[in-house]
Amino acid sequence: MQKDKIAEMFRRFEVATPEPKGELQSINTYTLLVAVILSAQATDAGVNKATAALFKIADTPTKMLRLGLAGLKEHIKTIGLYNAKAENVIKMSRILLDQYGGEVPNTMDALIALPGVGRKTANVILNIAFGHPTIAVDTHVFRVSNRTGLATGDTVEAVEEKLERVIPAAYKRHAHHWLILHGRYICKARSPNCAGCLIKDLCPSCQI
Repeated sequence: MQKDKIAEMFRRFEVATPEPKGELQSINTYTLLVAVILSAQATDAGVNKATAALFKIADTPTKMLRLGLAGLKEHIKTIGLYNAKAENVIKMSRILLDQYGGEVPNTMDALIALPGVGRKTANVILNIAFGHPTIAVDTHVFRVSNRTGLATGDTVEAVEEKLERVIPAAYKRHAHHWLILHGRYICKARSPNCAGCLIKDLCPSCQI
């Protein structure tokens, strides 16, 4: 996609949604990290339903460890892969207490060293919690980037690298949120709503 079209795409996204927000519910940076870990291969709505009660009693690493592995599993058993995710959350909480005074670190290297945290999760935390202009490539961002020609690639890493290069600096702070929302509600995997798409004239895949 040409530079002028890319700039116009994000200009329209900004006009439509000036302050896009992630849909995972959290209380603080720690609960955001827990929510993002739990959201792997799960819907935000499903995670929010499970964490509504959980975060009322376990919103810090200390409280999560006090709840324990069995207690955590009981709260998140409706989420896919909950056994492995619960173990990662407990291990992660212990590391935060032992190495970071209970605080969530704000660097990529430190975050991806935590159990259950990959590059996508780290980028979400850096962006939402710490205001870094990082781009988290999930299935929606991957699809929209390839379908529109914004950033094509066969892997998440390739798409992320291209997005970092082509998205204008002025739009990077909210770029991944705009792309996620566009992919979730408009540019869906099946039956994309091209008629209701605000960038249909910029997209080579649009059939309108």
